[in-house]
Amino acid sequence: MAPDTLAETPGLLLSSPSPGVAEVVLNRPAKLNALDEAMYRGLADLFLRLHEDASVRAVILRGAGRGFCSGSDVGGMLKTTGPAARARLQRRHAAIQAVYRIEKPVVAAVHGPVAGIGFSLAMACDFVLAAEDAYFQQAFTNVGLVPDGGSVFFLAQRLGVGRAKDVVMTGRRLPAAEALGWGVVNRVVTGETLEAEARVLAAELAAGPTHVLGLAKKMFAATCAPPLETVLEIESFAAAVARASRDHAEGVTAFREKRRPRFTGE
Repeated sequence: MAPDTLAETPGLLLSSPSPGVAEVVLNRPAKLNALDEAMYRGLADLFLRLHEDASVRAVILRGAGRGFCSGSDVGGMLKTTGPAARARLQRRHAAIQAVYRIEKPVVAAVHGPVAGIGFSLAMACDFVLAAEDAYFQQAFTNVGLVPDGGSVFFLAQRLGVGRAKDVVMTGRRLPAAEALGWGVVNRVVTGETLEAEARVLAAELAAGPTHVLGLAKKMFAATCAPPLETVLEIESFAAAVARASRDHAEGVTAFREKRRPRFTGE
C-alpha cells in the first residue's frame, strides 16, 4: 500500500498482513464497534483510497474485541431531524457504497454480534466468513425504524424476499449455522481460526487478476434490479417518516431505559 493509506482514521485501523492485502479493522471495542459519524466518514474515505491504490488487490474487513459491529451508535438518534437526519443517513450510505463499489474483492471476517447497519456492512462485502459465535440481527424494528444501510437490498439478494422479511420483521437473531444454510455467509469457522482463514482467502484473491475480478463485480451489480442507489433513495424517505413516528421515540427511550418498548402503531 502507498504510505499515505497507512494513516490511522478515528475508530479504524489499517494494516497489510501480506503483499497486496489491506486489512481494515473496526476499532471501537468498548462500544462493540458501534459506528459513529467519524467512522462512517472514515470508511467512505478509506475504501475510496484503497480502490485507487494499485498495490491493494484484496481487502479484509473485521472488528476488534468481542464482536464485528453492533450497528450505529444510538446516542444521536433523536438529536437530528428533517434535512439533518437525511444528511446523516446519506453519510451512512456513502460508507456502504464505498465498500460495495470497490473494484477489488472484499472479505468480511465476522464474530459475535453483526447487527443493524453492521449486518449491511458485512453483506456489502463479497465474501463473509463467520466465527461459530457470530449472530446476525436486523434490530431496527426494536427501535421503531426501517432497515438502513441497504439492508433490504442485500438481504433480498442473499436470502430472497420471504426469508428477508422473516429476519427484518421479527428482529430475531440468526445464528452463524443458520446464516450459512440461508446463504448469508460463505463459511463458518472457529473463532480461533477466523483471522487466519480470512487472511488465507484474501491472499488467494490478491494473487488473482484484480482488474478482471473488479469487472466481474460490476457485472454482478448490473444484474440487481432495482440497483442499490435506487433502494437507498427509497430507504432515505422511509427512514425520515419512521424517525418522526411515536413508535421510534418510544423505541429509543425503551432502549435507553433497558426495557421492552410499548409500541402503539403510531
